[in-house]
Amino acid sequence: MIELIEPGIRTTIQDMGRTGYYHQGVPPAGAADKFSFMFGNLLLGNPRHAAALEMMVKGAKIEFHKKTTAVITGAPVQFFLNGKQQPMWTVFEVQKGDLLEIDYIKKGLFSYLCVSGGLDVPEVLGSKSTCLASVFPGITGRILLAGDRIPLSEPLPGAAQHIGKELIREAIPEFGKTETAHVVLGITCDLIRDEGLVSFLNSHWIIEPQSNRTACRMKGGHIGYADIEPTFGSGGTPGNIVDIPYPIGAVIVPNEEEVIILLNDGTGGGGFVTIGTIIWSDISKLSQMRPLSKVRFQAITVDQAISIRREKERLIEKVAASI
Repeated sequence: MIELIEPGIRTTIQDMGRTGYYHQGVPPAGAADKFSFMFGNLLLGNPRHAAALEMMVKGAKIEFHKKTTAVITGAPVQFFLNGKQQPMWTVFEVQKGDLLEIDYIKKGLFSYLCVSGGLDVPEVLGSKSTCLASVFPGITGRILLAGDRIPLSEPLPGAAQHIGKELIREAIPEFGKTETAHVVLGITCDLIRDEGLVSFLNSHWIIEPQSNRTACRMKGGHIGYADIEPTFGSGGTPGNIVDIPYPIGAVIVPNEEEVIILLNDGTGGGGFVTIGTIIWSDISKLSQMRPLSKVRFQAITVDQAISIRREKERLIEKVAASI
């Protein structure tokens, strides 16, 4: 097992998330940056969904009570094994009694500690992912605390053969302060004026400090509502509609000066004007962006979105083949 000597600021257990319960009000949760998470597991020879620690802004200090192999991925961070600095994206060996100290994250928000075989904690609704809004029982229902002891699965056969394995350079993500997010327009887009959509796509949107794993809130442009009589039952204001289901990545316009992007812990529905959806591969990028970072939106078609996803899948396959 591992023991958290210092837990960091907001350290949780995550995997690829839960499916099949979003329509019942249970968010998928899962790693905020799924690419960094998957690459860590691939480097270790794990299944892609094996549970790991997700650390936000500040890493944890961890004592290992079992020999295993591990890797740190995600946002850039310095970390030390028994006082000796180790490189990110490279598998290293850990002995029983070793102390791993993970510093403050320099860029981005989330870093990951993946171990061979994954974390051996109970599943809730088919996943080991923490979702604070769902208030699950046990350790996956809260942030981790000092003194928590988390069981480790047995290292996989051949785990030692992965020691020193590095992620190929082209797969290492960048963590910039200005990014472009691709969006497929639709849903209740007809409730926005044409010039409002132009402003949405042409403006630089600034991420607000209130952003979290539930949603990324932004300001910076003006999105004018269409001059249409509000639908009966919507509350009588232009930004409201009769409730609809929200997809993860939904682009919500609650007022003419703000945009909200639903992330992995987002709610499953609501009554705000929603003008499109951020594509799957950009959710990780947005989740890693810090407050005051800038985002531009680029409209694409469904076919273009599928093409981008296939490119990401080919990159994942290339990483797997390199290991």
